[in-house]
Amino acid sequence: MKTNSLEIEIPKVNFDENGELLIVASASSSKDDFDFFQGKSVIKNKKLKKRFANCTEWIEFPSTQEMYKILNGIGNIDNFLATFDGEPFEGMTVRLFNPLTRLWSIYWADSSTGTLDKPVVGSFENKIGHFFSKDIFEGKNVIQVFRWDARDENNPVWSQAMSDDKGKTWEWNWFMYMSKTS
Repeated sequence: MKTNSLEIEIPKVNFDENGELLIVASASSSKDDFDFFQGKSVIKNKKLKKRFANCTEWIEFPSTQEMYKILNGIGNIDNFLATFDGEPFEGMTVRLFNPLTRLWSIYWADSSTGTLDKPVVGSFENKIGHFFSKDIFEGKNVIQVFRWDARDENNPVWSQAMSDDKGKTWEWNWFMYMSKTS
C-alpha cells in the first residue's frame, strides 16, 4: 500500500552560525538516485493558485517531460513542456551530483524568465529525496523544499513547499504526478 506523499515528514531544517542552511547527504546518496526518471513522462500538475494567502484553490494542467543523463552520469537534464493561458511554456531542470559531498544541486530555468534559479540542494533516502534552498518570494524570505517520491518508480511524485518561518510550518504549492511513457 502506497503512503500518501503528504504523510512524509519534511526533515528539520538546520542553520549554521551565519544563518545558512546546513545540508548533509544521506548515507545512501548516489549519482544514480534519479535513474528512475530517465525517459519520457506525462504529468498531471496541481498548482496552488496563490501562495501564502490561505488559498485552497488549485489549478490543474497537463504537461510532458523528458530526462536524460549527462556528464558521464553525474548529472541529468529534463525539458518540461506545458501550456499556460493558451501560451506555450518550457522549463528546464539541470541536476548535478557532487561526488565529494554526495549532494545533488537542482537548478531550474524557464521560458518566462530565461534565468537559472539558485539551486535546491539535498539527497535521497529510501527513494524519497528532499532538496532545500533559501529564497525570496514576493519580497519575503522563504525556504523552499522540493520532494521527490520515487517509491513507485513508474509513477513518481514531485512536490514543492515553502516556509516563511524558517521551516516551522510549510505550505505545499505544487504537485506533479508523473507516469512513464515509452
